[in-house]
Order: sequence, then structure tokens, then C-alpha cells
Amino acid sequence: MDMSNQLVSSGSFRILKEPLAFLRVLEWLFAIFAFATCGGYSGGLRVSVDCANKTLSDLSIDIDIAYPFRLYQVNFDAPTCESKLRESISLGGDFSSPAEFFVTIAVFSFLYSLAATVVYIFYQNKYRENNRGPLIDFIVTVVFSFMWLVSSSAWAKGLSDVKIATDPDEVLLLISACKQRTNKCMSVRSPVMSTLNTSVVFGFLNFILWAGNIWFVFKETGWHASGQRYPPETMEKQSSGLNQSLNQGGYNQDSYGPTPGYNQQQGGFVQQPTFSPPGGPQNFNQARYNQTGPTSFANQI
Repeated sequence: MDMSNQLVSSGSFRILKEPLAFLRVLEWLFAIFAFATCGGYSGGLRVSVDCANKTLSDLSIDIDIAYPFRLYQVNFDAPTCESKLRESISLGGDFSSPAEFFVTIAVFSFLYSLAATVVYIFYQNKYRENNRGPLIDFIVTVVFSFMWLVSSSAWAKGLSDVKIATDPDEVLLLISACKQRTNKCMSVRSPVMSTLNTSVVFGFLNFILWAGNIWFVFKETGWHASGQRYPPETMEKQSSGLNQSLNQGGYNQDSYGPTPGYNQQQGGFVQQPTFSPPGGPQNFNQARYNQTGPTSFANQI
């Protein structure tokens, strides 16, 4: 009780609400239904042979069939309508391969789903460590999806063959007394195949569950994480940062200030001419040029 309370308080069972673990539980249940409806089947049919000599007739001939449907091993006795001797007849066909293959996939699927659910609940940290657990889980899920499709398709074809081989009208053709017109042969009861039809349905439902769970297992792997290097939020942040850098960076309005005037020193050239008042002589000596070897007109005069 203490351990269970600790698990509940720690929230370990919350993972069952996630699609990955929830689908694993459904796979576990549907695998049980698949191999139980197929592997646990047993049924039968009944035919009657009414001979011309009523003392030799047999109006209740029961023929039992069951998993794994090796029908060539199913024997029954029928009257010959000629003497008190009876003939031994066996059904034809061996459909054990698709049936056993289907049940085997269901059993292994049941075991793996149970083990995976336990790992999700109790060993979640080790499951995600080094990304090894999700990768193995992904590969196994893909393999089981394919195997469920193959086994369900094979068993559906095998079941149709079983229905043909156990059809009472087909069974009556095996009895030699029924080939004589003086004798009357009838089918009394046909085998009930509803549970076997249900097993095929559960097989394809298991395929849908396993195939749908591939995406959720893939999201746990590193392949999905590496595929999202630039999520939408990161791209929006990068674009907003670029706009801010354009507004605050080198394209600043302060860099476009007024150009310096001509009365400022540029390139070491200074020109400041002065003029005397009207009517007075012009003083050319006051015109100073920052040049080598200045010329004075006053000295020349």
C-alpha cells in the first residue's frame, strides 16, 4: 500500500493519460481479445444420412472442429446404407499455419504491450536515457504494425477456406451413401463462425492501433527533435531581433548630421580674407593662405 501511494502521489500513473501509454493499454486489451477469440474456438456441425433401409440410417452425425484447424485430422463415421458397416471419413485441408501465426503475433503483442506499459510507468527516466529506449520502441512498433497486417490478412483468407471446408453441403459430398439417389442426406446444423469473424476484426483493429501509435513513439525519439531545429517561436524571435538591430545599429539618424561649414579647417586649408572700409586701401597682407612660399604684393611695389 505504501508503494502504491507513493506512485500515485509522485504522478507516475499520469503517463497513462498520454496517447503513447493509453494506446499501449488498448493494444494489450485488443491482443487478448484477438488470440482468445481465435485460439479458444471450438465448434461443430451436424449432418444426417437417411438410408432407404431405415435401420441403417444415422440422422445425427456430429463433426467437431477446433483450433488450430487441422481438418485432415478430423474424422467421423458415416453409414454406407449397404450394410451395418460404417466408413471413416476425414475432412480435407490444413489451415493451422495462418491461425497459429495470427495467435503467435497476438501473444507476443500482448507481452510487449504489457512490458512497455510497465516501463512507461516505473522506468520512464531510464526509458528516455540516451534515446535508446524510444528508438527500440519505435522499431518494434513498426515491426508489429506490419506483422499485424500480414497475420490478419492471412487469417482472413484462412478463415474463408475453413468456412468452405466445413460447409455441411461440402461435407455431404464426402459421404459415399449421399451419392446414391435412394438415400437422403441433409445438413442439420452449420458451425457458428461469429467468434472467428470477431477475431479477424480484432486483428485489423490491432493493426490500426499499432500503426497509429507509430507517430507518438516517433515523437519520443531524437529523430523528431532533430527535425525541429528552427521552431516557429525561434524564427519569430530572430526576426524581431533583426528589426531591433536595424533600428538601433549602424543605421542611426544621428550619423546624418549637418556637414561642417567652409569656415572650418578641412585638409589644412584656411581662407579668411579681410577687407578694409570703403574708400580705404585694401590690405592684401591680411589675406593669409596656409601655403608654402606666400607672395606679398606690398614688397613688390
